[in-house]
Amino acid sequence: MFISSNLVYLNVFISYYNNIIIFKRSNQYGYIKKTRGLFYVIIGAIFWGVGGTVSQKLFQQYFIEVGWLVTVRLLISGILLLTVQFFTRDRRQILDIWKNKNMSIKLVVFGLLGMLAVQYTYMASIKHGNAAVATLLQYLAPVFIIFYSLLLKKSALTRKDVMTVTLAIIGCFLLLTNGSISKLSVPKPAIFWGVLAGISLAFYTLYAVSLLEKYDSLVVVGWAMIIGGFLFSFINPPWVINTSNFTFESSLYLLFVIIFGTMIAFWFYIESLQYLTPKETSCLGTLEPLAAVLTTVFWLKESFGRFQWLGTICIIIMILLMALYKESSSINKNDTICRN
Repeated sequence: MFISSNLVYLNVFISYYNNIIIFKRSNQYGYIKKTRGLFYVIIGAIFWGVGGTVSQKLFQQYFIEVGWLVTVRLLISGILLLTVQFFTRDRRQILDIWKNKNMSIKLVVFGLLGMLAVQYTYMASIKHGNAAVATLLQYLAPVFIIFYSLLLKKSALTRKDVMTVTLAIIGCFLLLTNGSISKLSVPKPAIFWGVLAGISLAFYTLYAVSLLEKYDSLVVVGWAMIIGGFLFSFINPPWVINTSNFTFESSLYLLFVIIFGTMIAFWFYIESLQYLTPKETSCLGTLEPLAAVLTTVFWLKESFGRFQWLGTICIIIMILLMALYKESSSINKNDTICRN
């Protein structure tokens, strides 16, 4: 009896000890996954934001043409993203998307009216203004989506919609006027292209849904970039280069925009969704406009008034509100796609 009771106690102790070890290991594994996800999303969002600022430097200091940069950026980044898909995910999807006639037509439309439109309008806004304003204006896309849904009566106006639109209006007013009604603090062409970037991003987001339901985001975005870049190359041939504008420094900036500010930024952002919830990823994605603003002000020494800072805060709060609101809906991980 003594031996059997001791065996029972020993078995209970071993079971308890094993549970503690499993619990510790699972916690450690969960911590590692969380840390890895945070690293991916933070680096990806910062690279997106800094990529816009570096593009501004290329336009305004080295006089690189907007159309040429957009073409080169799309072509190279698209090829690299499909390469990542080939080696890390389901490689069959790369060609399967072209076997469905309906999906292939949608992909071409998305590449032209979505991807190319977003990239060109965003870059044009940067050229005529600065990366901070262009990025923040592009983030008005949720407001345009709200108006679109209300116009087609796809959804009723909610309290969150009212708060979102109000924050956007106040934020834009302060950002563009620095609190002065009598004058604009941002050039009109920059505002024009920035608003178009927001509208383009709204279309880009809505139109991509059916594609992302069937195919990986790397496949959809990679092909869309190649399509947009290929067709735009007939207007802005990538092989026509004004070498007088290129120095060693400008070449490094160009590589940063293409590799880090586009391909790696998007890849890391998507990878973060393997370790974090969509809410966490979306909220940390607000580091993109913050990075654009900070690098524009402190690196490029662009003037930014106190009311413009307040407007920036309003728009970032609006983005956070939209990110938190999405959590209540069912979100597929593929719904998050590259913006800039």
